[in-house]
Amino acid sequence: MGGRKMIVSIANNITSPLGMTTAENYAAVKTGKSALRRYEGHWGLPEAFVASLIDRSLFSDTRYTIVEQAVIHSVAKALENANIDTASPKVLFILSTTKGNVFLLDKREKGFPQERVRLGMMARQIASYFHNPNEPIVVSNACISGVCAQIEAMRHLESGNYDYVIVSGVDIQSAFIVSGFQSFKALSPEECKPFDANRHGLNLGDAAATIIYTRKDTVSENEWCAYRGAIRNDANHISGPSRTGEGSYRALKYVLGDIDIQKIAFVNAHGTATPYNDEMESIAIDRAGLSNVPVNSLKGYYGHTMGAAGILETIMSMQAIDDNNILATRGFETLGVSRNINVTNQNQPTEKRAFIKLLSGFGGCNAALLMTKGGLQ
Repeated sequence: MGGRKMIVSIANNITSPLGMTTAENYAAVKTGKSALRRYEGHWGLPEAFVASLIDRSLFSDTRYTIVEQAVIHSVAKALENANIDTASPKVLFILSTTKGNVFLLDKREKGFPQERVRLGMMARQIASYFHNPNEPIVVSNACISGVCAQIEAMRHLESGNYDYVIVSGVDIQSAFIVSGFQSFKALSPEECKPFDANRHGLNLGDAAATIIYTRKDTVSENEWCAYRGAIRNDANHISGPSRTGEGSYRALKYVLGDIDIQKIAFVNAHGTATPYNDEMESIAIDRAGLSNVPVNSLKGYYGHTMGAAGILETIMSMQAIDDNNILATRGFETLGVSRNINVTNQNQPTEKRAFIKLLSGFGGCNAALLMTKGGLQ
C-alpha cells in the first residue's frame, strides 16, 4: 500500500423494511425481494403512492422520535461488532439526512419540542444517547449526503484527530416529504424501473444505515477500505441534472485515478428511475470509460432512501462482493438511456474486489466513492 494509512470499515448495519440487520437485508435483496408497496389514502394524502415504509410499531421509545430511534437502533447493532467506547473523545458521530424530523413541522404532532426539527439538535440527541462528548457533524447535501458523510469521515480520520468515526444515514418518510415529491411529479405510480425504457419516476423509502470507520496502517485481504472519494458540483439546475453528466463524470474520473478499470466489479449507480437522472448517469459512466462494467441500482428494492441511500447502498455493495455477487437491478428489462451501459438484470458472479458508489442530487451535486476489499494491488 506504499505506506498509506487506509480508512477501514469495521462494522455496519442496515435497518429497513427488509430487515433490522445487514444480513437480513442482503438475504432479502439477493432473492429479489422488494419492500415497495402501494399506499392509498395514507397520511390523508389525496394521491396514492408507492413506497418502502418501515413498521412504525417497531419503535416505541417516547423519548426519541421515530427518526432518532431508527438511527439509534442502527448504531447499536453496528456497535455489537465493534469493540469501541462511544464515550471516548476520540470517537466522532456523523449524521447524514435530508429531512430529519421534518414531520414535527406539523402542528398536530405532539410530544417533542419544536427545536427537535433542527438537524443539529436531532444529531445531538443521538450522540448523547451513546454518551459521546463531541459535537456531532450533520451532512445534508440532497441525495449525495450519504457519500459526502463517508468522505467527511475519511477526512477526519486522516487528520488523526479521531480513532473512530460512526457514520449514520437516515430518512423516514412522512406526508410532508411524499407530498413534496408529488408536487414535482417525480413519483412513479408503480414500482420503479431504473434505467429501463418504461421508467416513470422514483419511489421513496425508509431506512437507517451505519458504517463505523477507523484508520489502519495495514489491512488484511478481507477488510473493506474507503479508498478514494470525490464531490463535484456542476450547479446545472436546482432540480435537473447536467445533460452532459459533467459533475458525475468528474467525480468518477477522480476516484478512478490511474486504477485499471478491469479491477472494478461494478458501479452501484444512483439509478432513481427518473428520466433525467438515469440518462445523465449513463452519459457520465460512458464518458468515464466504464460502459462495459456492470451497473446496478438498488432502488427497486428500497426506493430512494434519501440521506440513508449512500450508506445503505455502500453496505449492500460490500456484502455483495463478500458473496462474490453482483446484485440485479430490480425492475430493469430494456435499456432506456442513450448510452450503451451494462445494466444488470440478474445476479452475476464476480471475483473482483472493488466497486464504485455513485450518487447525484438536486442543485447539480454529485459524489463518487471507490471501495476496495483489502486495498488495490
